[in-house]
Amino acid sequence: MPGIAKRVHGPAQVSNAATTKYTVPASSRFILRHIHVQNPSGSPVTFTLSIGADAAGTRLYDAFSIPAAAAGERESVKDFYCYHVLEAAEIIQALAGTNLILTLTLNGDLIQLS
Repeated sequence: MPGIAKRVHGPAQVSNAATTKYTVPASSRFILRHIHVQNPSGSPVTFTLSIGADAAGTRLYDAFSIPAAAAGERESVKDFYCYHVLEAAEIIQALAGTNLILTLTLNGDLIQLS
């Protein structure tokens, strides 16, 4: 079954508490292919992302440092290209070390199951 390329979250700021950013709909499968994180501040900010409720065993990124914007630059950007398959009702959660600084965008393929 072919999937539909889809942006499922963002761009939106990330809070400093674990928050669900996407829930795979019923009768669907989602392939997470691209995680885009932007830091417009002059300081590094940590980023945590998990598949499932946030816990040490579900994290893809655990307090990963997104660097400060370089001198003369407006932002620092990290792009993670991946292939993580999520089943119906699975969630993606994220949090940042500093509230509402980082901006997160999630892209992938949504597959409708029969």
